[in-house]
Amino acid sequence: MKPQAIAPKNRNRLLVHVHGGAYVFGGGEAAAGEAVLMANFGRIEVVSVDYRMPPDFPFPAALDDALAVWKEIAGSRDTKKMGLFGTSAGGGMTLAMVLKMKDLRMPLPGAIVAGTLWSDMTKTGDTFYTNEFVDSRLGSSDGLIEAAAKLYANKHDLKEPLLSPVYGDLRGFPPAILLSGTRDLFLSDTVRVHQKLLQAGSVAELLVFEAESHAQYAQAPDTPETAAAWNEVSKFFDWHLGR
Repeated sequence: MKPQAIAPKNRNRLLVHVHGGAYVFGGGEAAAGEAVLMANFGRIEVVSVDYRMPPDFPFPAALDDALAVWKEIAGSRDTKKMGLFGTSAGGGMTLAMVLKMKDLRMPLPGAIVAGTLWSDMTKTGDTFYTNEFVDSRLGSSDGLIEAAAKLYANKHDLKEPLLSPVYGDLRGFPPAILLSGTRDLFLSDTVRVHQKLLQAGSVAELLVFEAESHAQYAQAPDTPETAAAWNEVSKFFDWHLGR
């Protein structure tokens, strides 16, 4: 999607978006909601991937689809001028895509954004417990989220890095900004990835919003927190993407 007016500095830039929804929700037209916000606030063109999902298409179908889109676009563009982003499962997939790109020696994005990312499907991390039912959007990891993880993984080990990227080798990652909130069930998932990126020598920023539950910056378009989040993301992409 294209905003009504693309900023002159973004004319040669492009962002690829992978949607959230626990890998089982949010397809079709719903996949583009977050991408619309990014295009609007950043005044930049965005391609949103409507990847295949379980139960008909479990892992790695979604990852394969997203990588196929990236490869097709990257074939005719300078990837230093391309960014990759997503929230929740989309944030986890953003990291998984980079891990797979490294394995395949594909050109990497110039920068990535991973919001309140589902980086560990094993319910490891403090806020899965301290923010249980404090998070007004997710509530608990037990039940739907746990079931979605197992459905998507399709009997694969949940600690496989392409399912839970926090266990992967994050060396050589492009600059990354990570977003979360103090009431987010996935805050620990986000913080742990931030720490691993720093330990791996990558450029990594962490932006945590007071009193926000899971991915609310992507769900409430008219709030000050939403504007703050996407403006910061836009500045991050502007700083790190080539022109």
